[in-house]
Amino acid sequence: MWKKEDLKPEGVPGNSATPVNSATSSGPATASTPSLSGALSNSSRTAACISQGIKIKGEVTGSEDLFVDGVVDGKLNLANGSLTIGPNGHVKADVHAREVIVRGKIEGKVTGRDRVQLWSTGQIMGEVQTDRLAIEDGASLRGKVEAGRQTNKTTEIKTPVAAGAGKSAEPTSLNSGTAAD
Repeated sequence: MWKKEDLKPEGVPGNSATPVNSATSSGPATASTPSLSGALSNSSRTAACISQGIKIKGEVTGSEDLFVDGVVDGKLNLANGSLTIGPNGHVKADVHAREVIVRGKIEGKVTGRDRVQLWSTGQIMGEVQTDRLAIEDGASLRGKVEAGRQTNKTTEIKTPVAAGAGKSAEPTSLNSGTAAD
C-alpha cells in the first residue's frame, strides 16, 4: 500500500533535526519520526490525513485519529478518535470527537468529549462543548462555550427534601437557612 513517507503532509519537517535515542536506533527508522510536534495522539497508530489541497464535502465518520490540513465542508464524527486541524486546515462542519486540537479554522459546533485545545494560530467560530478547554494566547474563539463536567443537580435537591420529610413541606423552610418552628 502506502509507505509512511508518502503519508507525511508537506511542510512537516523531517527527522533530520530530531536527535535519535540510542535505545531506539536499533529499531526501524520510523521509531524516531516526530509526531507533528505533539499535535497528534501519542498512540502507536498513525492518523489519517486530509492534506493541503484536498477538499471534502459531506460527512466523515470513523473511530481513528484524523489530521486535516485541507478543507472539509459538512460533518466530522470521530467517536473515539482525535481530530487535529492543521495550520492550513479549514473546517465548516459540526465536529464531534474525543479530542479536538485546532491550529487552523473551524466554523460550526465543536464537541470534544475529553478536551478541546486551541493553539495560538487556531480560530473557532461557533459553539464549543467539552470537559476541558485550553486556549493559547493569540487564538480566536467566537461563540458559546460550555466547559467542565456536568454536575447532577437532582442529587443536591433530594438531600434537603429527604431531611424535611417528617415535617410539612413548606418552600420557605427548604429555601431559608433558619429554623422556623
